[in-house]
Amino acid sequence: MTPEGPMPVVIVGGMHADARRETVARLLREVPGSIALHHDLSTGPAGTVRRSIRDATGTTTWDETPLVNGCACCALREDLVPELERLADAGLTRLAVVDLWDSVEPRGMAEVIASHGDGAFRLTNVLTAVDPALVLPCLSNGDDLAEAGLAAAPTDQRTVGDAFARQLEYAPVLVVSDSAETGLDDLALLRQLNPVARQVRVTDGRLAAAAVAGFDVAAAAAAQHPACARLPHDCDEEGVSTLVWQRRRPFHAGRLFEALEDLCCAAARSRGRFWLADRPDSLLAWDAAGGALCVENAGPWMASLPDAAWEMMPAERRTAAALDWHPEHGDRCQHLVFTSPDLDRAGLLSLLDSCLLTDDELASGPETWPRPTGFCQLLDTAA
Repeated sequence: MTPEGPMPVVIVGGMHADARRETVARLLREVPGSIALHHDLSTGPAGTVRRSIRDATGTTTWDETPLVNGCACCALREDLVPELERLADAGLTRLAVVDLWDSVEPRGMAEVIASHGDGAFRLTNVLTAVDPALVLPCLSNGDDLAEAGLAAAPTDQRTVGDAFARQLEYAPVLVVSDSAETGLDDLALLRQLNPVARQVRVTDGRLAAAAVAGFDVAAAAAAQHPACARLPHDCDEEGVSTLVWQRRRPFHAGRLFEALEDLCCAAARSRGRFWLADRPDSLLAWDAAGGALCVENAGPWMASLPDAAWEMMPAERRTAAALDWHPEHGDRCQHLVFTSPDLDRAGLLSLLDSCLLTDDELASGPETWPRPTGFCQLLDTAA
């Protein structure tokens, strides 16, 4: 690593604070001349955010910045870029480590940094620090962040589980801490939740190389979109299973609504895209952790668009649709993935299949399919 060129910036996030602090401390030791920036959002209720800048010897400076629109995360965004510019202009920092506060998701910060570099600095990677023994308890935690004292704003309605899931699944590198409590099942769960991530042990001396390996913000965003997300494959190891469920017929809205609670509680983590009979043009996103489900309209199925509109869609969407094309239904499909220890595969398959339209319902045509129900009202509220 050399000081020439734009200043490298690496994001280190994660809800496991001890693992994150150890990761940052080791980066500061491995890369001479590196600096860590951390914004403590716990002071948000008092109207400020505390910023620390430190090197390998400890904290060098403390400062405060006011809240922006009552949002601690907004204050972080507004304050971070000027600080990175100041460090870059000084020309003394070989690596800037952005040490995210516990509940901050890395995607938003990565996109802010990547869009404001202007040649002075560049985002070189995103790391999520993880204690494997805490993955399942954290992922299964359905408490609101506000209840845990981790909300980034008064309007923050995320749960601990869904915030942690996005931290874990966005990063291309997972830094795994050494923990005596870690079992083989914990490591299997971690591999299945983000099978494409590179895992680096915090003690093996590879952090510096991982920090500057490179990061593509656009590709990372595309990998999170429900239409082209890189979902895990079917797997079963060390008592941990991932079930991939794919079908080519739509859900019956009423039966799915009645099964939601059981489906949400069936696995520690589930996600994917699905097709509802009375919304044939809408690609719906499924995102569940800690027993809480988020359902959103993620845009149209490509099959519902006129040919002229295809060229207006991102290349990743067109490619994903082409790879998953069916002669009758186009890219419309059910593709849900459930990951958990002690997963009841047979029961889950039976429940999911029972929510689909029957042969008779399919044969009778769309005019007899279910009209808007409580589930559709839920979708309307989310939109």
